[in-house]
Amino acid sequence: MGVAVGLILIAFGAILTWAVDASVNGLNVTAVGVILLVLGIVVVVLDLLWWRSWTWYAAGPPWRRTTYVRDTAAPVQTVPRRRVVVDEEEAGAPASGPPPP
Repeated sequence: MGVAVGLILIAFGAILTWAVDASVNGLNVTAVGVILLVLGIVVVVLDLLWWRSWTWYAAGPPWRRTTYVRDTAAPVQTVPRRRVVVDEEEAGAPASGPPPP
């Protein structure tokens, strides 16, 4: 969402800076446009830096990570395997001709 807000601020700032040719008493429209433009760029850059903190770069490279191993392992319970028995009947010689109706 920060990138979207930043892009909107950049767009409004650019429009006010280069496209609006109005003179308002006591307000410099070009200065407001430049402020919005700079603020939008800052928002986009900060949001991209914040996104980077969520990646694996924040934890450091993979070769610098530390793994801790416990001295004792959890007890392992063995589950007896089920025994499957398949009985196959031997069929006689196949009957010749079509099957009976």
